[in-house]
Amino acid sequence: MAEKDYTVPALQRGLQILEMFTGQTRRLTQAEMADAFGVSLGSLYRIVQTLTNMGYLRRVGANSYELGSQVLSRGFCYLASREISEIAAPYIIKLRDITSLSSHLAIREGRETIYIFRALASQILAVNVPLGMRYPCHTTAMGRILLTGMRADELEALYSGQRIDGYPDPAPQTFPELVELCRKESRQGWSIHFSDYSTALAVPIYDHMNNVVAAINVSVPDAIMKKTGMQERLLDMLKDSASKISQDISGYSREKAHPL
Repeated sequence: MAEKDYTVPALQRGLQILEMFTGQTRRLTQAEMADAFGVSLGSLYRIVQTLTNMGYLRRVGANSYELGSQVLSRGFCYLASREISEIAAPYIIKLRDITSLSSHLAIREGRETIYIFRALASQILAVNVPLGMRYPCHTTAMGRILLTGMRADELEALYSGQRIDGYPDPAPQTFPELVELCRKESRQGWSIHFSDYSTALAVPIYDHMNNVVAAINVSVPDAIMKKTGMQERLLDMLKDSASKISQDISGYSREKAHPL
């Protein structure tokens, strides 16, 4: 007796479409997708539209598509704890050693920041966030830096119908306030967030396509941050570390873009 086939054809075809994109094939038309499967345009239309609406594909031009932000977001939730962490770890540890401050690495999953690596400071006044902790992106420096990698329409879709008020200042309390803050932090290339007795500074990590795929920070007790010129010196060291991590991830350095 033959085994029953429980395959869902539409789901299978959708996953096969995503697999068509590679490092060499970064953009496809719907006609090229249909030709690859030997089917009509109409038979793929609903699948492509569903993938686009969910953010797994992004429409570019009249009828071309590329991988959307959700592929990076979901994919890096698995890969980052391995590949990015392994690449970033030596730099984050060195950053901790030269600053005597805790440093963390995080990625984004949806509207949450996930801490995936840390180098702990041994000082009495130290801010150490446990691995695996999740925080709403708009409430942390690393979270907002991760959001700066999104276009305005992607950010609006991500937060559509979501309340962001009720968190302690200086977290933005409205969506327009969040958008404006992300624009500012995208332009300057770093984020800052104040909490009880400490300050976090964060900068982005980029992949070979100039996408923001991770963020690193230093967590600074207020007693240290108040020293003259401390913020500027820490930002210089953070940016240098992030640039080296990005180059190792991408294989080469690229000029930063500002999607917002």
